[in-house]
Amino acid sequence: MQKLLTGCGRHVAHNGYNGYCIHKPRGAPMKTMTARDAKNRFGEFLDLARREPVVVTKNDRPVGIMISIEDAADTLIPELFMDKEAGYDEWLAAKVGKTLQRVDAGKATLHSHADALAALDARIEAKRARKAA
Repeated sequence: MQKLLTGCGRHVAHNGYNGYCIHKPRGAPMKTMTARDAKNRFGEFLDLARREPVVVTKNDRPVGIMISIEDAADTLIPELFMDKEAGYDEWLAAKVGKTLQRVDAGKATLHSHADALAALDARIEAKRARKAA
């Protein structure tokens, strides 16, 4: 039903029957879809979002984004919606307190912000590499 348009550079997919199209503005890293098209073609919208993030627009302005559950798992989004186990806040406070005591005692060292982010990036890349394997 969908066919790729050539030479346009703006349309990613187009259905000539009803004019439905998915736009990808020049230089944009993500595909976009109007809210109306997302509503009317929800199944296709979900399929597209499973492949890559999709920006939803209304009146030519971005109003939302749809990403796959797999992509969301690599973000902090699940933690925002997860129910914390009873005692989590106390456990976290104790863990941070023990770490600060180790730092004060010279048993642990603090890292600069840049070094901490570099280490975090390395851990995330290693996790993604393990998932891909």
